[in-house]
Amino acid sequence: MSVLIVGGDHLGSIPKELDKIGVTEIRHVTGRSGQKIRDGIPETMDFIIVLYDFVNHNLAHKIKNLAENRRIPVVYAKRSWSSIYQKMKECQQQLRKVGLQALLN
Repeated sequence: MSVLIVGGDHLGSIPKELDKIGVTEIRHVTGRSGQKIRDGIPETMDFIIVLYDFVNHNLAHKIKNLAENRRIPVVYAKRSWSSIYQKMKECQQQLRKVGLQALLN
């Protein structure tokens, strides 16, 4: 399972918590500039987390469009594990399609 995290300069404990629920690959883009993702979303990404309180508006829009075109689930949350986990639970049906089913209880 792989995830692209967009936004935030520092992720804190988020990678460790994602590892606990089965995420094996984490890529991070700070979100300060749309240039960081000009080549698109890496092919191996199963879902995307956008930290909306730390992301450039244009980059968030670009990520949304790229994800829709490739049918990759996107979770929009604040930069805290509790917010990310709650939003993942709300989007659980979409995440089941990429293999995160029983890990969110």
